[in-house]
Amino acid sequence: MTVMKTARRNFFAHKGRMALSAVAVLLSVAFVCGTLVFTDTMNTTFDKLFAVTSSDVTVSPKEPADGEADPNRGRPQVLPGSAVEKVRGAQGVRSAEGGVMSTAVTVVNSKNENMGSTTGAPTIAGNWTDGELRSMKITSGRAPRGPTEMMVDADTAAKHHLKLGDELRTIAVTGDVRARISGIASFTVTNPGAAVVYFDTATAQEKLLGATGTFTHVNVTAQDGVSDEQLKKNVASVLGADTYTLQTAKEATAANKKDMGFLDVMKYVMLGFAGIAFLVGIFLIFNTFSMLVAQRTREIGLMRAIGSDRGQINRSVLLEALLLGVVGSAAGVAAGVGLAVGLMKLMGQMGMHLSTGDLTVRWTTPVTGLVLGTVVTVVAAYVPARRAGKVSPMAALRDAGTPGDRKAGAVRAVFGLLLTGVGAAALFLAASADKASAGSLWLAVGVLFSLIGFIVIGPLLAGVVVRLLAAPVLRPFGSVGRLAERNALRNPRRTGATAAALMIGLALVACLSVVGSSMVASATDELDRTVGADYIVASQGGQPLMPQAEQAMRAVPGLDHVTAYREVEAKITAPDGTSAQDRLSATDPSYAQDVRRKTSAGRHQDAYAPGSMAVGSEYAAKHHVKVGDELGVAFNGGKTVRLKVAAITLDEGNLDKGVKYVSTATAEANVPADRLPRPFMLLAKAQKGQADSAYKALKAAMAEYPQYRVLDQTDYKKDLKDQVGQLLNMVYGLLALAIIVAVLGVVNTLALSVVERTREIGLMRAIGLSRRQLRRMIRLESVVIALFGALLGLGLGMGWGATAQQLLALQGLKVLEIPWATIIAVFAGSALVGLFAALVPAFRAGRMNVLNAIASE
Repeated sequence: MTVMKTARRNFFAHKGRMALSAVAVLLSVAFVCGTLVFTDTMNTTFDKLFAVTSSDVTVSPKEPADGEADPNRGRPQVLPGSAVEKVRGAQGVRSAEGGVMSTAVTVVNSKNENMGSTTGAPTIAGNWTDGELRSMKITSGRAPRGPTEMMVDADTAAKHHLKLGDELRTIAVTGDVRARISGIASFTVTNPGAAVVYFDTATAQEKLLGATGTFTHVNVTAQDGVSDEQLKKNVASVLGADTYTLQTAKEATAANKKDMGFLDVMKYVMLGFAGIAFLVGIFLIFNTFSMLVAQRTREIGLMRAIGSDRGQINRSVLLEALLLGVVGSAAGVAAGVGLAVGLMKLMGQMGMHLSTGDLTVRWTTPVTGLVLGTVVTVVAAYVPARRAGKVSPMAALRDAGTPGDRKAGAVRAVFGLLLTGVGAAALFLAASADKASAGSLWLAVGVLFSLIGFIVIGPLLAGVVVRLLAAPVLRPFGSVGRLAERNALRNPRRTGATAAALMIGLALVACLSVVGSSMVASATDELDRTVGADYIVASQGGQPLMPQAEQAMRAVPGLDHVTAYREVEAKITAPDGTSAQDRLSATDPSYAQDVRRKTSAGRHQDAYAPGSMAVGSEYAAKHHVKVGDELGVAFNGGKTVRLKVAAITLDEGNLDKGVKYVSTATAEANVPADRLPRPFMLLAKAQKGQADSAYKALKAAMAEYPQYRVLDQTDYKKDLKDQVGQLLNMVYGLLALAIIVAVLGVVNTLALSVVERTREIGLMRAIGLSRRQLRRMIRLESVVIALFGALLGLGLGMGWGATAQQLLALQGLKVLEIPWATIIAVFAGSALVGLFAALVPAFRAGRMNVLNAIASE
């Protein structure tokens, strides 16, 4: 009980000093709990949607066999209307409705503005049936009747200010349909963001499927007392077990949830960044307790002198950490729920609707937050607690502070240098690896060991780097600058731990900046070297190009040629007898002009001759293929033929390494028209002197199809840079949490340092140091610590990034580019971070009463 009382007394006596450490725990726990609540809420939302929309049994076309993906034809697979009649005759069926649904559509308004979601959620078009009433209700107007009417969901109508009578155009591979809004339907469960339009059944079949009397699925409802499993067996008996895919409601829900795997990826990525914040927080907590123990050395010595043993002192400090962890974690759990609600509101602004009514806080979430935050805090305080336990009763006779252990410092330096050496060696092996898999493993080892090594030798580096930084940063400020330098060097271990927290976040920023810049530079270089096409037209969502859009493009004046690019699936058998499912790029012969592929044998353009193809150099080497050899090619859903290898393209240094080429004519001759995928990209080259006019004409021709983007090479480079930039900005935003915690660490270190030097500050004030000079000294100390951390972090991160780029070079990204503007901006920003972190400590130091400071113990 005495230990508990002492711990509680010390905790509340130093509650101000504990506050920033508690904030670090709070932020880290809030990020973890917020992530869990947010993703659990998304799962709940989709679970409810799938549960409501799934029929007792759903009948759909047979799924493709393993390795035989359904071709991307721009229209869904269908089943005949006769299947619906057969299902209705099955025992135990109360009702069976044929459904039509397609996601390969684009809906635009009269201004050609896309009505689809911007969050990646699909645009869905289908027929209105009684089954839709399970998840929707008509809130305005009525259901569509005939080809000139359609219905939209209420969320899409509200977002785009649509009302009854407005005309919308729905674009599908099978044609366009213009119809006026006859009704608006609202979801009875949360709509995560999909845009939904409905037609009557006949119109949906004709316009979305291209044929009447067919459906994409059948919704089957069971009679009372008939289970879903029994109903499935009954339906299978009348249809044939292997003819169609049958799923119960439970199976359909599970399959839909499996398609939502990106939620787990998002959750673990966000938890990874929360882990980084926890790692940074460990340094903050470690520093806080180390300084508190040092400041209470005399007090601890007195406790030892009156009978407290090492274990009691140790437990007292750990109990303080436990209190800190519990308080910070409890606040973090509450803040995490608020963060999740904020993320839901943000997603709502972006178009993904998540209702707070579905807010899901599982019991495991607060438990995880409390346990994780408390354990991390106690672990971080363990070393300072042990150090406190080693304080001898004789320390009561000293003023303060524990004597330095030079032997321990030497061991630490040797151990840190060893770790750093191992990390550097692993990074070298990663950079020189000839296989990405092995190189990635060495890179992970190198990053881990070099990071730990830099953390361990931080105090050793502090003595060198701070002196180097002091010359340009501190010395110009005269005696005040020298005092700041002395303060930063006074306790290298503390300076190193404080800087390490900032180092981790900035190392990741620098690494990702190097990788991102190198990716853009490499892709740009590859574009300049290999792409001869002037324009590229592709769908923003990866959908195939509509025939009418392709026709409009081919009719544009001023174009020398237009090349269609599609991919077909086939099983390829090499001369050595090995066979495997693969993908062939089927293009027009003009593709050899649009993309300049180097070859190790033969000519690229020869691959487009009848009965010919091209393979990559790695495939050729692996299977001993040479020009003139024939490969067996079994096109999925089509013929099996033998094609002669007319060219072997070089894989090394190419972004499209491993691609196998055939001509469009070869694909059309061997794959039935109803199985042949639509092109997903078109390339074009302008006639000589017609580049500007052709570009404008192409833009005008494709304006009717806003789902496609028209890019010249300049646009493409900018688009690539913007995409990488957006990804990096998102990552930087997540890393900001770790950097905020690191800044709190600098603030806490300075605040505790000011308390530790209270008497010293009073004496300096007494001999003439002004308040302004005192505040400047503390700000300069903060700046040099921040710059020290930034220098280590940026240097380490650039090393990681350069190594990662060497691995990417194996995939064709061969240009290393260091984003010096970003690196310099981050380094300069670190000085501002240091200034900001010193504001409160410097202000408090300036307000000290001189006499009271001198009299303090």
